[in-house]
Amino acid sequence: MNSIMASQLRSLQSTVQMSVMSKALTMNTTAATEMLNALPDQPSVASHPHKGTVIDSKA
Repeated sequence: MNSIMASQLRSLQSTVQMSVMSKALTMNTTAATEMLNALPDQPSVASHPHKGTVIDSKA
C-alpha cells in the first residue's frame, strides 16, 4: 500500500512539475513576442555609414 501511494505521489509531482514548466515556457514565449513587437520598425537593408557622403577625386 505504501509503495503504491509513493508511486502515485511521484507521478503527481512529475505532472505538476510539467504543468509549471509548460506555463513558464508560455509566459516566456509571450514576453519574447511582446518584446519583438515593441521594437521599432527596422529598414530591411541597413544604409551604408558613409556611402555617398565622401568623394575621392584625383587631380
